[in-house]
Amino acid sequence: MSDVRLSSPQGKWILLTTVLGSSMALLDSTVVNVALPRIGEDLDADLAALQWTVNAYMLTLAGLILLGGSLGDRYGRRKIFVVGVIWFAAASLLCGLAPNAGVLIAARALQGVGGALLTPGSLALIQASFHPDDRGRAVGLWSGFGGIGAAVGPFLGGWLVDGPGWRWVFLLNVPVALLCAPIAVRHVPESDGGTSRSSEAESGGERVHSRFDVLGAVLGALALAFVTYALIEARGGSVAVVVAAVAGVASGVAFVVVEKRRPDPMMPLDIFASKQFTAVNLVTLCVYAAFGGFFFLAALQLQVVSGYTALGAGTALLPTTALMLLFSARSGALADRIGPRIPLTVGSLLCAAGMLLMLRVGEDASYVADVLPALLVLGLGMVGLVAPLTATVLASVDVGRAGLASGVNNAAARVAGLIAVAALPLIAGMGEEAYRSPAAFDEAFGRAMTVCAGLLVLGAGVAFATVRTLPPDCVRPECLHHGSVMAPPLEGQPARKRLA
Repeated sequence: MSDVRLSSPQGKWILLTTVLGSSMALLDSTVVNVALPRIGEDLDADLAALQWTVNAYMLTLAGLILLGGSLGDRYGRRKIFVVGVIWFAAASLLCGLAPNAGVLIAARALQGVGGALLTPGSLALIQASFHPDDRGRAVGLWSGFGGIGAAVGPFLGGWLVDGPGWRWVFLLNVPVALLCAPIAVRHVPESDGGTSRSSEAESGGERVHSRFDVLGAVLGALALAFVTYALIEARGGSVAVVVAAVAGVASGVAFVVVEKRRPDPMMPLDIFASKQFTAVNLVTLCVYAAFGGFFFLAALQLQVVSGYTALGAGTALLPTTALMLLFSARSGALADRIGPRIPLTVGSLLCAAGMLLMLRVGEDASYVADVLPALLVLGLGMVGLVAPLTATVLASVDVGRAGLASGVNNAAARVAGLIAVAALPLIAGMGEEAYRSPAAFDEAFGRAMTVCAGLLVLGAGVAFATVRTLPPDCVRPECLHHGSVMAPPLEGQPARKRLA
């Protein structure tokens, strides 16, 4: 345990299986948006059903990702990782075979459960298996290959949608899982339950947990589910919407009460005693709400209004991911030298400018003259944001709580995207059939981009007013190369402090 060398055959097998597992979840978070118009056409689904296709996955993933990490700590990381891979593949098969929108939405929710098990497990396996001298490089390779997978996602998704069909966006996960799971069972060493919690205790962080906070996880997921339902279905103005909204607020209050009173909460509320941690999570909510809304609507805008194919839309969105993958490490180094305040502020404002430039993308939009400039500005802003955001989250808590802090921040980003996909079409005035009318969708898209830009300006203001210079001996991110646009990189429990 913790003595496998990266250069050894076993080390390469471990890296391969963790990259394959995490790539399944990363790919699904990027390719589904490109497939939405074709899914709607094939299943005769309205806009609300398309929103649920995205949000059902994010709902269970965001609600259960912290619990998924705890399950790996207790029962063994390899075991939970393999269960997650198989679960994710089975749910993907159900997605691919779905005869109607209802079955697809239910299967997407099941996919999110699998993602909550395998996403934290892939990083935890690397940190538990590799020798300390190789661990940083292994994490770097894992995050780099994962970023490449995220970059390929929209292109691959578009090719599948235009070729064999949108169902293969999901069915492709099955052969990947059939390759990944046996490799994990054969070549990845199992970790002893409780190892991570023990190491946290030794480093002055969290105490060892004796029980799972299942009630907290259920209440958190219910709060998100009720609020999401109320926002998506609010166009009808029914009694059910009001009941769902009230139930969502009540579940959220109950979640806070339970987490405050439990001796072993899933999300210890005292972590928010750090003003810096609270502030950077407010920034996270603002910027990732804007990102979630943008990537949901942009793929629709390019296809519905501008006439792009699914492949064309997927390829068009590549610059943002490619810029993040190429320059996120350099952005982190710059933030180390000058502090995170300016990169977070300027990055948010650049992203806002990119959103406003998208207002030029309409019918028969030119990619070079209209789409590409907006995406380049947006991508540069995201480059400036992501690495400093992660560094500030880790620096704002004790070293033993870095893994928890990263998990909370990752969940906050996913919740922000979830709420944005639910609320933004409502705010922008999109009707249930809006995506079938280019003129109506284009008009609402312009309003939505203005809202997203406003959220980013708000995030810039919060960052400028509250974020301070990082202490020189704080924990630094290990995931330096990052390509995902849906959430900041998930960092695990550091083995030791790494100096700036």
